[in-house]
Amino acid sequence: MALKIRLSRGGAKKRPFYKIVVADARSPRDGRFIEKVGTYNPMVAVESGQRWTLDDERVKHWLSVGAQPTDRLVRFFADRGLVAKVAQPEQTKKPQPKAKAQQRAKDEADRAAAAAAAAASAE
Repeated sequence: MALKIRLSRGGAKKRPFYKIVVADARSPRDGRFIEKVGTYNPMVAVESGQRWTLDDERVKHWLSVGAQPTDRLVRFFADRGLVAKVAQPEQTKKPQPKAKAQQRAKDEADRAAAAAAAAASAE
């Protein structure tokens, strides 16, 4: 039986509230679970202590038994020091503008540098 530590959605429409549960990987997202180990309320401010609640001892137990947390929970558990932080691979080309936009930005920077040099030599 493969175990997962994952978020189970609750709450009203457009007002999500999640339970952090340990469940069989084959069971539905909001279906049967083995144990509730915490909650996540995305509607609360990030700085608030009520955004995440977690029973650290139970999470450590389930991780030692072999339960696999989801990607979102790995990031949260890493912040709490329960698991090792996973390196986020940087996108190589996607965040960069296309070739014409890069050329335009380079030309603009060259013009600004030339104008600054001309102003410095005029003084």
